[in-house]
Parts: sequence; structure tokens; C-alpha cells
Amino acid sequence: MRYTLFTLFLILTFTLSGQNSAKVKELEAQRKKALADIEVTDKLLQEATKITKNSLNKLNLLSQQILSRKKVINLLNQEINGIDKDITAMNKEIATLEKELNEKKGNYTKSVQGLYKRHSSMDKLLFILSAENFTQSFRRFRYLQEFANWQKQQATEIIAKQEEINLKKEALEKTRSEKQALLAEREAENKKLSQEETTQKNEVQQLTKKQNQLQADLKKKRQQAQALDKQIEKQIAAEIARAEAERKKLAQSQSSSQRVADSKGGYAMTKEEKVLSDNFAGNRGKLPFPVSGRYTVVGHFGEHAHPQLKNVRVNNNGIDIQTTPGADALSVFKGEVTTIFKVPGYNYSVIVRHGNYLTIYSNLTDVYVKKGDKVDTRQPIGKIFTDTEDGNATILHFEIRKEKEKQNPRPWLNG
Repeated sequence: MRYTLFTLFLILTFTLSGQNSAKVKELEAQRKKALADIEVTDKLLQEATKITKNSLNKLNLLSQQILSRKKVINLLNQEINGIDKDITAMNKEIATLEKELNEKKGNYTKSVQGLYKRHSSMDKLLFILSAENFTQSFRRFRYLQEFANWQKQQATEIIAKQEEINLKKEALEKTRSEKQALLAEREAENKKLSQEETTQKNEVQQLTKKQNQLQADLKKKRQQAQALDKQIEKQIAAEIARAEAERKKLAQSQSSSQRVADSKGGYAMTKEEKVLSDNFAGNRGKLPFPVSGRYTVVGHFGEHAHPQLKNVRVNNNGIDIQTTPGADALSVFKGEVTTIFKVPGYNYSVIVRHGNYLTIYSNLTDVYVKKGDKVDTRQPIGKIFTDTEDGNATILHFEIRKEKEKQNPRPWLNG
């Protein structure tokens, strides 16, 4: 019973240690991804700084850089905590193994000493020959043979247990070294964060000095965003109306092909469009980012206060993705191009329909598709506009809608 409980304790200890190590590796992968994001943002910042000293776009990049840096530091803290747990678990494992080793050594020593005191080679022979009958002699012979085998097995187990302990100690030292490396990296990241926050503060001060110009720029951007939204709503309404007209026509002709809307006043879909819509919905969280180059998200969905500028609120019907000059906008899922239009401040916009879901790609200079085209996942739709007057900012405005309902694109995208 005691041995069973001891074995269960060892299994539980090793299992928990393994689970924690797996979690640490997962955190390390997340940290590397966050560091890659920082590298992208850093290059975009360097490009912006070469051309313009102060801009709202540069501030947005800095803000995103700081968020990513804080994420890295948070992940480092979690990794260090995980490694601390690993070290504690490994120390317990080593202590348990050493206890077991000492017990085996003790039992082995006692057996050897006892055998030495009681049984010389002659004693063993007399022990066998002094039996009352042949059967008893054979049993005594088997006993001595099994005892000798047990001793050999104990000696082998002791050697193996000692080797296991040595390996555990080596792993422990390696883990301690990893912890020291992470502590040094955390210190370096904290210094970078401090520098970035100082730069951000200076950027805010410089922009605040240009308050009137800043407010005018923000007002202009809001008006352009409202114009884009109005145009999108108009196009969606027109598509719903066309689909409804076709639905009524098909119903009157009693055709086998019918259109059905999921909701009252919604887009009436064909069977094929319904399948496409369901497939699109089933890929929530798996859609690729809609840009060909390396990217960072600089504008987030919804209405919220600007994280740095006082008394400034921003409202975004999608997300803004900054990438490298020359990058293309890519379709996130297969569908049909239904509309291409132009709005000041957002250049060309392309709407791709996926059943009753729509994806919108705005701020394109060159459009590679035309109305009615069928597109595949990751197919280039157009070239994203690069603003040479704003640090070569190359920003795609991306939206997802279900019927007329605006969706937050971020949870739909994988990355």
C-alpha cells in the first residue's frame, strides 16, 4: 500500500511538471509572436520618422508598439512564474528520488551485511544439505538463488536511480539558467518600454501644440469615415433590394431555384449562397489577415477615447491595418465582388459578398478585380494606398458585416 501511494505521488508530480513545462513553451511561442509584431511596428516607425517628425499615424504606431511591449513583459512574467513552478517541482522530484535511492541503498547494505555474517559459501551448502528432504533442499536452493538475483536487481536499480537523479539535476541547472536569461530579457524590455513611453509623451506634447490642426484633421477623417459608411449602407441596401426583387420573381414563376433571407428585411440568398454564408461563419477566428505584407493593427473597432490624446474620441466601423508600401489587400474568404466605389480619403473600396456576410476593403489605389468576379481566399484584390505625406503610411481599412450589422473584424481573423 505504501509503495502504491509513493508511486502515485511520483506520477502526479511528473505529470504536473510536464503540464507546466508545456504551458511555459506555449507562453514562449506567444512572446516570440509579440516580439515579431514589435519588429514590424519598429520598421514602420523608422520609415515614418524619416519623412515626418510628428503625426497622428506615428503616435498610433507608438501606442501599438507600447501595447505589444507590455504584452511581451507580461508574457515574460508568466514564463518566469512558470519556470519557478518547474524548479519547485523538479526539486521535489529530486528529493523524492533521493529518498527512494537512500532506501534502496539501505536495504541493499543490510542484505549484504546479513548475508556476509550468516552465510559463507560453506554455510550456504550446509543450509541446503541440512534440509529434512529433497523437496526442502530444492526450495532452499531456489531461495538462495532468488535472493542473489534480488541483490543484483537492487544494485542495477540503484545505479539507474543515481543516473536519473543526475539527469534531473542537470535539467534543473538548465532551467535555472533559462530563468536568469528571461530575467535579463525582462529588464531589457522594461528599459525599451520606458524609452518608448518617453517618446510617446514627447509626441503627444508636439501634437498638442498643433491642437487646431489636429482637431481639423480628426474632423476631416470623421467626415470621410461617415461618407464611407453612408456609401457602404447604400450599396448593401441596393443589393438587398435586388435580391428581394429576384426572390419575388422566382416565387411567382414557381421555379425550383429560390432565394430565402435569414431575417426579415435581410439579403435573400440562393442555396449556394446559404452554404457559403455558413462556411464563412464557421471560419470565425480562422480568416487570414487581409494584407500581403507584414502588418500591425493601428485602429481598433468601435467608439472609444483616444488612448493618449485628451478629449479626443475615435469611432471605427472596422480596423485599420498598417503594412509596408506596395502591399496588396487580400480576400479573407471566397466570395463574389459585388461593388467597387470611390470615396475621398479612402480611395477605392471593394465589397466582397460571402452569402449574407460582407467584407469591405478600403483605401486602395489599384483594383485588380471587377464587379461580378468570383474571388478565392488570399486572392489579391487591389494595391493599398501609400501616403507619402504621412511617413509612407500604408493603411488598409477593413470591415466585416452581417447584413447591415457591423462586426468587430479582430475576433474573425487568425493572428
